This record gives sequence, C-alpha cells and structure tokens, in this order.
Amino acid sequence: MSGFVEKPEPLQVPGLVHLHTGKVRELYQNEAGDLVMVASDRISAFDWVLPTEIPDKGSILTQLSLWWFDQLADLVPNHVLSTELPAGAPADWAGRTLVCKSLQMVPVEAVARGYLTGSGLTEYNESRTVCGLALPEGLTDGSELPAPIFTPATKAAVGEHDENVSYEEVARQVGADTAARLRQATLAVYARGRDIARDRGIILADTKFEFGFDGDTLVIGDEVLTPDSSRFWPVDQWEPGRAQPSYDKQFVRDWLTSAESGWDRKSEQPPPPLPQEVVDRTRAKYVEAYERLTGTSWS
Repeated sequence: MSGFVEKPEPLQVPGLVHLHTGKVRELYQNEAGDLVMVASDRISAFDWVLPTEIPDKGSILTQLSLWWFDQLADLVPNHVLSTELPAGAPADWAGRTLVCKSLQMVPVEAVARGYLTGSGLTEYNESRTVCGLALPEGLTDGSELPAPIFTPATKAAVGEHDENVSYEEVARQVGADTAARLRQATLAVYARGRDIARDRGIILADTKFEFGFDGDTLVIGDEVLTPDSSRFWPVDQWEPGRAQPSYDKQFVRDWLTSAESGWDRKSEQPPPPLPQEVVDRTRAKYVEAYERLTGTSWS
C-alpha cells in the first residue's frame, strides 16, 4: 500500500477545470483547452507522497525547468505557452504555474543514464544488463558508463513503481518510428544537460523526460532536468563504489529509513511527518542545485 499520506483537496478556480492530482503537480485545463500545471511543494519518497512539504520546492522546480527549456530550445521544442497566472488564480501560484500546450503524451518514461546506480545497478548486479542492454564487467555503484544509454520505463500511477522495459518493448507499444525518435531526443537532451551541469561542478548521473506529440512534432513536457527528475552529484565528491552525495531528497530517504523515524518501510503504515531539520536541509539542497546550475541566486 502507498500513495498519498494525506491527499490534498484541489483548489477550484473559476475558468479552470481540475483534471488530475499528481505527486507534485495539480493539472487543470483552461477554457481554450490549454493545460495549466501548478507545481506544489509536496515531496515523495518510497512511493509515498509525504504529509510534510518543502517550502519553495514547486517554484524551484518550475523556474529551473524554464531555465533548462531555454538551454535546450535548439534540440527539442517544449510545451510552455505562458508563465502568466490565469485570471482568478491565487497569488501563491505565481512562479510555480505554467500554461502549456495539450499534447498527445507518449506513455513512456524516457530515461537516460550516464552512470550506474539505482534500479539500473540492481539489474546490472543480477544480469550485467540494464533494460536488456549488455554492459561490461567490473562496474559498481556510481561508475560512469562507456556511453550514455536509453533505458525506458513504463509510467506508473501514484503509489506504484515505474517498471524498466527494453527498447524493443517500447517499439512494440508505441511504434518503431516513435521509439527511435524518443531515444534520439532523450540522449541528445541528456548529453546537453550533462555537459552544462559538469561545467558547473555537477554530474548528471541519470534523468527522465516525458514527451508528447503536437501534431507530428515531438515535444518535451512536464519538468526537465530538475532534482526531482534527475540524479545530480557534486563532481568533487564523486567516488564510485558507494552511494554518492546528491542534490535531491536523499535527506528525506535517509531519515525515513533511520531508527529515529520509527517507520517500517515494509509495513503498510504511511510515513510520519518530517522533522524541521530534514525539511530545511532538503530545501537547501534544492536551492543549491538551482543556484549552481543557473548561476543566479534564489530569492
């Protein structure tokens, strides 16, 4: 059992129809048929959306995505139409709201990996493969791969795991042409992000994207290259053979699995609220990632 510890009641806004509550985002549709995405400060771990929020997190994810969309504009178009607040929207939506094209979404998590960790490491230790792709012997947690790889996953509902699948399975589900375009776009965007991040002292270990079609045009949607969708590691602390320090919610995961939390991950009980220290340290990591990547201070 997992999902929301306390599922929020979506705000009703005149002129907007609420469509979906995700782990982080509320999705609405305006009268023109465009999508309105509002990034909350919610945080998830171990397939649970926690009862404690991280202040500014939704705004950081939104503003960082907008910065990245600008860096990637020559590679792939994005779904953003406007950052203006819809009429009647509450003032605290400012900075965390995007008005976007409604796309025909591809039901695949487009994942690129340049380093071995997470579910990829688990599969590698069992079979020396990741999503069916053979990898050389001798790799360990945090090892850089010989070349970045496309390792797609099926999209799961809130509270469920995405499941890694082979490229061949993606081609079977969405067609060979779409699968090829997904792989090309995913690896191109990853390579651009990796190079920009490294210049700023950050390793982009892996990341996931969501793509959709606007007519025949493949468009990148949702968020892009944020601490929620990517593993960012500090270059100067990278050391293969162990878990790497990261710019994400690792403080949250570590506390939840500690004796201090009193929570048994294997039980069906929801996680407890986070202590203020964990909230503050997690927020600081999101802010640091934003500032190092963009070169601007968060205010």
